[in-house]
Amino acid sequence: MCGIVGYIGKDKCLPKIISGLESLEYRGYDSAGVAYVTKKGIVIKKEQGRIANLKNSLNMDEEGYMGIGHTRWATHGKPCQINSHPHQCGKITIVHNGIIENYDELKKQLAYDFKSETDSEVVAALIDKLYSEEKDMIKVLTKLKNYLIGSYALGIIVEGDEKIYAIRKDSPLIIGVSENGNFIASDVPAILEYTKMYYLLLNDEFAVITKDNVDIYDQNGQLCTKSLMTFEGNREAAMKNGYEHYMIKEIFEQPKVVMDTIKEYIVDYEHLKKRMNGLEKYNAIDIIGCGSAYHVGLVGKSLISKYAKIPVNVDIASEYRYTEHIYDKNHLIILISQSGETADTLAVLRKAKAEGIDTLAIVNVVGSSIAREADKVLYIKAGPEIAVATTKAYMCQLMILSLIALYLGINKGLLDEKVLCEFTKMDELLKDVLDNKDELAEVAKTIYKNNDIFFIGRKVDYALCMEASLKLKEVSYLHSEAYAAGELKHGTISLIEEKTPVISIITDDDIRLKTLSNVKEVCARGALSIIISNEKITDKQLYDKLILVPKVHELISSALVMVKCQLIAYYVAKLRGCDIDKPRNLAKSVTVE
Repeated sequence: MCGIVGYIGKDKCLPKIISGLESLEYRGYDSAGVAYVTKKGIVIKKEQGRIANLKNSLNMDEEGYMGIGHTRWATHGKPCQINSHPHQCGKITIVHNGIIENYDELKKQLAYDFKSETDSEVVAALIDKLYSEEKDMIKVLTKLKNYLIGSYALGIIVEGDEKIYAIRKDSPLIIGVSENGNFIASDVPAILEYTKMYYLLLNDEFAVITKDNVDIYDQNGQLCTKSLMTFEGNREAAMKNGYEHYMIKEIFEQPKVVMDTIKEYIVDYEHLKKRMNGLEKYNAIDIIGCGSAYHVGLVGKSLISKYAKIPVNVDIASEYRYTEHIYDKNHLIILISQSGETADTLAVLRKAKAEGIDTLAIVNVVGSSIAREADKVLYIKAGPEIAVATTKAYMCQLMILSLIALYLGINKGLLDEKVLCEFTKMDELLKDVLDNKDELAEVAKTIYKNNDIFFIGRKVDYALCMEASLKLKEVSYLHSEAYAAGELKHGTISLIEEKTPVISIITDDDIRLKTLSNVKEVCARGALSIIISNEKITDKQLYDKLILVPKVHELISSALVMVKCQLIAYYVAKLRGCDIDKPRNLAKSVTVE
């Protein structure tokens, strides 16, 4: 959430900063601002709303070769121009991602006339006070961690000093390096137009950046040596490439990225065994995630429990971190996060490590905090995901959990190695599903004007319903709920009115007839019944629309269902005229609690 971009170099800074901020729009924001240095001093411009509002207020050709920019997602104080970043106190101007938990206490100690409601302005005032005492930013940044409680990524400029300073704790920040100058950014897409080369700052490290040089210091203020990293992808992968929205582009990228992920782990069983080696020793597994990562964990639980006969618990990270847990002797915690920076999930990881519990991360971003700190990492190959509502990252996470279930099942003699072949056909299966996108557009036309939509299913189908419902309400703002089909008669069926859309997911043969009996119940109340199934249903009175997916092994069946649900959500949102890639109030990477 929020975005930081800074540049110092030979070129004019405003085009680079604005371009970088536009590349971070997917992170979610409600205002934007820049601070840049001219011959007359530091100029600050900020506007509520989209980056376009800020851009229209600027002379993009203005002389200025050093500056910092920010997109804000409100935490302290309402969205408005005063609360927008950058914030300036005395000689210090900053942009800040994160949350300072002790800002109120610090505010009372600092003799400043604060103009905003933010914790970030307090940080600027604190740094200005320390700088007035020390006259040395290296000393100031070395001391800063002793004052601040919480998370922060900071870009800092000092009046009269031709340097950009950067420091981070529990909020990501990178340093981009190019021939024409150097950058700071909260995520790699912000710099890809200009460079693929970057340094990754770790917690409590800070950097001093000039147009020709980058110095990085450890938490004690000592220069440290860092490896220069190269981003593997390309900028084009993060662009729309002719699609109307990033979300639909990313839905159609799923055949490729799913196969890219599968090929990392499957050549034959021996290769899978090598990549998954050691997982067979665990007697119990906890899967932790937030939002869609939690939902994919629920599917993983169903598959691992069934095919590996291991008890699996799935929990929301923000709940898990504050509750007590009893661990088995051989207990594994699996942490799922697209960005690898999700604050609550990272907190669970650190709590687990403190208690001596083994951890496995499933992440998309190499070198992210969760990837670095977990005992073992299984990377997905989703590439850049720009739309706030995840599609292809969820799908790749699902593949990893399916592969874990496959490996453990084969290891225990409960699955045949021949099932490996099912995974090698995933790109063709997904392409076939996507080729039938028009039927989902037609379904969207029948439901987009409704106020309430319900998804029902059992077992793994219920887990899919939860993600399908989330996807729909994220991007279309429709009220949508997922219910375990067997719970309808315990109260929730009272919500069904004439023509209320009910989408039933039915792929599990063991419980198919039970779910169909629940469909009969909602049909009897006048529901508009839409069924997604891997088998034809002969009783046509049970549905207004039947959507079929191929009948394949349960380890991969869920992926085909979810593509259908993603397309329904997209087309409904499009018909309702929503901002599909940037839903209101949401952020891509939630790096604060």
